[in-house]
Amino acid sequence: MQEILEKIYDMTAFSGIAENPGCLVMYVLAFCLLYLGIKKGYEPLLLIPIAFGVLIANFPGGGMGVNAVDGEGFVTLADGTKENIWDMSLPKIAHDLGLMNFIYYMLIKTGFIPPIIFMGVGALTDFGPMLRNLKLAIFGAGAQFGIFAVLLVACNFFTMPEAASLAIIGGADGPTAIFTTIKLAPHLLGPIAIAAYSYMALVPVIVPLVVKLTCSKKELSINMKEQDKLYPSGREIKNMRVLKILFPIVTTTIVAILVPSAVSLVGMLMFGNLIKEVGNSTSRIFDAASNGIMNAATIFLGLSVGATMTVDAFLNWQTIGIVIGGFLAFGFSIFGGIMLVKLFNVFSKKKINPLIGATGLSAVPMASRVANDIALKYDPKNHVLNYCMSSNVAGVIGSAVAAGILISFLG
Repeated sequence: MQEILEKIYDMTAFSGIAENPGCLVMYVLAFCLLYLGIKKGYEPLLLIPIAFGVLIANFPGGGMGVNAVDGEGFVTLADGTKENIWDMSLPKIAHDLGLMNFIYYMLIKTGFIPPIIFMGVGALTDFGPMLRNLKLAIFGAGAQFGIFAVLLVACNFFTMPEAASLAIIGGADGPTAIFTTIKLAPHLLGPIAIAAYSYMALVPVIVPLVVKLTCSKKELSINMKEQDKLYPSGREIKNMRVLKILFPIVTTTIVAILVPSAVSLVGMLMFGNLIKEVGNSTSRIFDAASNGIMNAATIFLGLSVGATMTVDAFLNWQTIGIVIGGFLAFGFSIFGGIMLVKLFNVFSKKKINPLIGATGLSAVPMASRVANDIALKYDPKNHVLNYCMSSNVAGVIGSAVAAGILISFLG
């Protein structure tokens, strides 16, 4: 009877948890992320799949965690032997390492999913507000300050490719962070993806915090519509539809010439936007890009990235450094956008609300909505959403270009 009970005990996950109690920490992390996604509604489309991936990856014996690969590309199989992951076929990976490894190495490790998601993001993005207020797009560039500021500090604690992968979290763009990490430091993909998406989900907390520390009530009360009346723009767009169609074509061409390594992201972003703006003749592929393909890619991305967060991959000092560095990169990006607005206001008669600089992140449209809510607290008539979207969507392009620059120099 005792032997039967011992076999039952060994069959369950309790024996594995007893041997490695760190699993309990991972369960707590998964439950916290699920709470943020379900109860708080913070980026639920991504945070819930990631959290569930973390949960199922850390049950001993389940075989749902993504196996870590060493610097030479070798992975440890269930029998303890090692094999080079690049010599293994996909069917062999599925058979020997399990479902999540199959998804991860087929869709994530190859760099396939991030550009596909960017295509969907482009199909869902309206660049109209930015094109109407093109001067405000510069603040999307200013908000990339956190990436390069943290890079300079992080390189003292990480290798340069690892520091770049950490710093790109400051762009507040999950697919960009994943794509950069795959290219530069794939062994850090799990903690960097978790940090990037967690901080994106916490935009309603982080943006108000940085704004409160850096902006005065007078600055936050600047009414952009009143400023437009006082200093009207002399430029009038006669045919917005034509401009919207030309924009993705011209942008892709310029980026492809100046930063070719960013085309994977920017090109797909602009392609998605182009099929949206063309209209009826591309409505079918627009619907596929913005719905079915985007949703499927999001599911696979979330689950497989979460599955990389095993006990061994997460519970170490390197991960703690990534979490801290990612927060600083995120905060400094918001700070950089705000400071650029303040500098602009020193030399310009037409004043800009610093909230527009604070939204130069890629967290579209959450950052703009949060900024608009802050503005309305100081003045119920001060709607800055459209102005914030100008720098917000510019930040999407800015972070992708920044990633391309880092990959070019360090890849």
